[in-house]
Amino acid sequence: MPHTPAAQNGSRRHRALLERHAQRFAELKRGFEELEYFCKGTVLKRMMKCGKALCACASDPSKRHGPYFELTYKVNGKTVNVKLSPEAAPLYQAASRQYRKLKTLLTRLEKLSQTILRSQAKLALSQHRD
Repeated sequence: MPHTPAAQNGSRRHRALLERHAQRFAELKRGFEELEYFCKGTVLKRMMKCGKALCACASDPSKRHGPYFELTYKVNGKTVNVKLSPEAAPLYQAASRQYRKLKTLLTRLEKLSQTILRSQAKLALSQHRD
C-alpha cells in the first residue's frame, strides 16, 4: 500500500483512537482501587412460620417470626444458603454490591480490551503492508 496522505491520516486517526481507548482502560483499572471487600451472592430477609398450628404466624403473614437473614449463592450449580446474624447482614449486603460492581468493571474492561486488540491488530496489519 503506498504512503498516500489518506493512508497516513487513517493511521494517525487509528493511533489517536487507540490512545483514547488506552486512557479509558487505565481509568477503568483505577476502579479496582475503589473496591471494598466483596462476595458473590444475595442477602435475603425472610419472615418464617414456626410450624406450630396454634401460633399466630400460621394464619397471619404479618405475625411471622423474624427477620432472619441468609446469604444465597451458587457453587457448581448448587444453591448454598448461609444464615447470617442481623449484625452481619448489612456487611454482606455491601459486599454483594461490591461484587456486582467488580463484575460490571470486568465486563467493561473486557469489552474495551477486545476493541483495543482489534484496533492494534488492524494497525499492525496496515504497518506490515507499508
